[in-house]
Amino acid sequence: MMKKILAILIAVLMLVPALALGESEKVVKIGVFEPASGDSGAGGKQETLGMQYANELQPTVEIGGETYRVELVYADNGSSADKAPSAAQQLVSAGVSVVLGSYGSGVSIAGSPYFADAGIPAIGVTCTNPQVTAGNTHYFRICFLDPFQGTVLANYAYSELGAKTAYCLAELGNDYDVGLCHYFQQAFEALGGTVISDTFPTGNSDFTSYLSNATAIGAEVFFCPVSIAYSTQIINQAAGQNVTYPIMGGDTLDSNVVVEAAKGTNVKLYISTFYQE
Repeated sequence: MMKKILAILIAVLMLVPALALGESEKVVKIGVFEPASGDSGAGGKQETLGMQYANELQPTVEIGGETYRVELVYADNGSSADKAPSAAQQLVSAGVSVVLGSYGSGVSIAGSPYFADAGIPAIGVTCTNPQVTAGNTHYFRICFLDPFQGTVLANYAYSELGAKTAYCLAELGNDYDVGLCHYFQQAFEALGGTVISDTFPTGNSDFTSYLSNATAIGAEVFFCPVSIAYSTQIINQAAGQNVTYPIMGGDTLDSNVVVEAAKGTNVKLYISTFYQE
């Protein structure tokens, strides 16, 4: 991911207009629209570290024969569509020339109109929901989309894992979760499989009933493309129930935090990832 972020950051620095700060130093500001708190805080930290690393390697840029210092401006969107607008407005007020983020398609969608109104382009580093970039000319992406990701996961579950019945679980109202489950179900059923879909309310911490429901219907795969915070709880509780079906997730589960949760248990975990490696 860091190589992609570095490439994007350098490209952006060559294109965005510069902002002058004082008489001696010229600065170009890049907004970091990421969750530093909330359920996606761990994922937001991963992306932010990549941007900071890129900034360390490229602290200045030459524009029009002059040197400008690159300044990262941070705004915590709290992993919430409700908090995203204020974070977006914070970056607009700070005078950033471009925005990077966010981890979590839902918050990107919620913050998008404010960047559009201000004429500020935004680049989603790992946004996979089509609605982030659909129908606008200011939001861009460097990652695959969920129709593709969902289809790949469904094909793997059906063809490689031999699953014919899948249980899908998403956070209610979360654009990423609900969207990816939809594309997974669409592809899985097209292959001839059966899907039972369910949702849980925001803030839920007890997933035992959902895991039990999956067992009761004879699910051969448990698909839950949820946030890192929720997925670790699901894995821990699945281990407690000694479930036999594998747990699958999208790119949000590609985290060392999730891997650590599954370590030392009998839970089988399958995920998709956007890393070139």
